[in-house]
Amino acid sequence: MTGPRLFATLDGYGVEGGYDGLVGPATCYAPSIALGRLSGPDPVGIFDEYEAVLDAAAGLGLDGVRLSVEWTRVEPRRGVVDDAALARYAAVVDHARSLRLAVTVVLFDAVWPLWSGLEAWLLPWVEPIAIAHGRRVAEALANAHEIIIAPRAADLVNAGFIEASAPPFRRRAYQDATSARSALARIVSALAEDDAIARRLSGSWREMTLETSPAGAAAIASNGVGELHLRSLVAGTGPTAARSGLVSRRDGRWVPTEASALLGLLR
Repeated sequence: MTGPRLFATLDGYGVEGGYDGLVGPATCYAPSIALGRLSGPDPVGIFDEYEAVLDAAAGLGLDGVRLSVEWTRVEPRRGVVDDAALARYAAVVDHARSLRLAVTVVLFDAVWPLWSGLEAWLLPWVEPIAIAHGRRVAEALANAHEIIIAPRAADLVNAGFIEASAPPFRRRAYQDATSARSALARIVSALAEDDAIARRLSGSWREMTLETSPAGAAAIASNGVGELHLRSLVAGTGPTAARSGLVSRRDGRWVPTEASALLGLLR
């Protein structure tokens, strides 16, 4: 019996560096970080080292990587698109493909630009801008194999409007949660109907952390899912980051960590 295809995530906000500091792109977490209520991501990350990280991943037996393209980096100010950032993401996709790694691109992950507001999903003017961003990324990263539009949409709403554990840090705001959920659904639906995106939408997948027990990992791998997305290829920092990675930097080189042994249990 063949197991699921194994992908490792690259969760941009937590690993790329340069977000929510004195300079650089500001996300919805920036106010809380500035007030000292949360620790932000490391200012130094792997945005300029993606190739070296992917080179290390190529020896792990992965089938591919899931790359989160950060809206905040691509559009750091409203209406100002950083073409160099888009080109950089495209180069990362091309390098992964040269290593025979499939690439799934995430259009919206755990954060959004501060300029769109802490309650972005309740603001009608944000929807067309978000849709335009998704189409822009899909076009620029045409070499990516698959696209996931918003893998954590439900978590964004629950954390932000029900549990107060993420922006906008509200608790039991059930009516606004319903409105935010509807707005995200409209964004996802509009993008899913775009022919250039629809033909690349990812199919059956499930996300799993590297802290999953061996028994739990084996059970997940045997349940018939097409792809397992493991968080994460590289451990991150900041409020949304995965705490474990399959590779880490040691003495200037990227090498497998103990967590990479999990891959053998999933085959």
